[in-house]
Amino acid sequence: MSGLKLFRTDATNGGVTEVMPRLAEVEADVQGLVEAHMETLLGVRFLASEYGTGPVHGGRIDSLGLDENGSPVVVEYKRGTDAGVINQGLFYLAWLMDHRAEFERAVRDRLGVTAASQVLWSGPRLICIAGDFTRYDVHAVREHRRSIDLVRYRLFGDGLLGLETVASVSGGMPVARRARRQAVARAAVGVEGAAMGELAGAVDEVLLGLGDGVNRVDRKTYRAYQRLRNFACLCPPQRSKLLVYLKVDPKDVDLVPGFTRDVSGLGHHGTGDLEVQLRTVRDVERAQDLFRASYAAA
Repeated sequence: MSGLKLFRTDATNGGVTEVMPRLAEVEADVQGLVEAHMETLLGVRFLASEYGTGPVHGGRIDSLGLDENGSPVVVEYKRGTDAGVINQGLFYLAWLMDHRAEFERAVRDRLGVTAASQVLWSGPRLICIAGDFTRYDVHAVREHRRSIDLVRYRLFGDGLLGLETVASVSGGMPVARRARRQAVARAAVGVEGAAMGELAGAVDEVLLGLGDGVNRVDRKTYRAYQRLRNFACLCPPQRSKLLVYLKVDPKDVDLVPGFTRDVSGLGHHGTGDLEVQLRTVRDVERAQDLFRASYAAA
C-alpha cells in the first residue's frame, strides 16, 4: 500500500520485523475474501456473486450488494492494476439502472420485502477493488457523474488484509461548500426555524470538510455522510436540537448527559451507536473530536 509499512513487534527481545505486503495469487481470492465479509469491510450487505446480466448484455457482475443507506452497489475486482476496471464497472452500473425490478427481486430474495421497498435509486455506487490504480484512473473517476470508490488492497503475512481508499467521488455535479450550507439552512428554516437551520448548515459544513472523500446521501429520515462506509448520520432538526449518530464505540467515550448517549440496540434513524445532541454552535465545536474519530474509523 502506498507509503504504508506494517511491522510485527516482539515483546521478548523488543525487536520488530516488517510484514511484507503481497498481492493475491488470483483475483478470485480477493473476491472470495471480500464477499465473505462484505458488510464488515465495506459496509455493504452481500446479495450475489458472478451475477449474470443475460444473453444480450453477455456479462457477469463480480459482486452485487446494498449499502447502509439502501443504495445499489456493484463491486468489481482486479488482482493487480487494470485500466479497464472502471469502464467495466460503469458498464455494469448502467445495466443495473436499466434493470431495477430485477435488482429489487434479488434484494427481496436475500434481504426481505422491507429492504427491497427501500432501495435508493438516486445514488447507485461502484466500488473497484484492485492491487493498484494509476493517476489516470483517479482522474477518470472525478470526471464521471457517478458515485465511485477506488480501493487498493494488500495482503500482509498470514491472515492480514489492508484496504486503502485511493479516490472517492459522489454522483452529480459538485456544489460549492457555502452554497451547500445555505441550501441546508434554507430547507430547515420553514419547518424548524432559522436557528436550527443555521445549526444544520454548520454541521453539514464541518462533516463535509473532514476530507476530500466525503460523500453525502440524502434519505427521507436522515442525511448520511459517507467515506466508503457511513461515519455520520444527521437527522432532520427537532424544535430545539439536532441529533447526529456516529460510528464511535460509546464505551470509548465519556458520556455527558444531554450531549452524548449510548444508543446500542435502540431503534433510531441512520447508523451508528453514539448519539450526539447539538443545540448550539458551541456544541458543534465540542463534537468535532468525535466527528473526526468517526471519520477516521470509517
